[in-house]
Amino acid sequence: MPKLDPEHPRTRVLSEDEIKIFWHGLDRDDLPYDRRTRLALKFELVTMLRSRELLGARRDELFDLDGEHPRFDVPLKRVKKRRVIQQPLSELAVEIIKEALTSDNQQFVFESPMYRGQPIHRKAMANALRGTKHEKNKDKAKTAGLCELLGLKPFTPHDLRRTAATLAGDLGFDDALIAKCLDHSPSKKSEIVVPTVTGKVYNHSKRMKEERAVLDGIAAELRRVVGTGVDAARREAA
Repeated sequence: MPKLDPEHPRTRVLSEDEIKIFWHGLDRDDLPYDRRTRLALKFELVTMLRSRELLGARRDELFDLDGEHPRFDVPLKRVKKRRVIQQPLSELAVEIIKEALTSDNQQFVFESPMYRGQPIHRKAMANALRGTKHEKNKDKAKTAGLCELLGLKPFTPHDLRRTAATLAGDLGFDDALIAKCLDHSPSKKSEIVVPTVTGKVYNHSKRMKEERAVLDGIAAELRRVVGTGVDAARREAA
């Protein structure tokens, strides 16, 4: 049998115009899908985390939200590489979290609108973008997805990570730093061998500072693109 054609790489990246339409579209009250699902979509674009990693976010996994070094610790059970991720949070990411946390008793940041005390379904973000018109169950409501409703070419939650990485690259950040923010395995060329405990602590601290700079830069660029909070954007970039 002839060889199959090589698989085409996924290259969907939202343009600035698309980002603006998408961001403001998520704030509209006349479209379906609950607010926390929409906030989760924003959060993936802002943090570069995978859907699985962020959807189960718990209150006790968040640190220093009102301080200078807010971060989100993703436990290894939700991480593709089975290692803990300590993701710095930009001011914009913290704003999204605080809006999603509507009560002191809420343990999951992105709590399900149907099942209190549980996170939203793992496919909720993808379904919100795609809609349910493809569902074969005749008894299930057929609803258009956010992409269709906003007039956007279809994309997936993962494409939001790629879009954020592209923004970071356009801002001039090093590919190795962007890869760290995406929790991609480092190449042998960029991997650093750390022989001592002191070295590990030092390099971890340095890495967090570098990743924070990338994520703060993305947040500032997003504020510029969507046209919200010029002063906030300047604070993010400072």
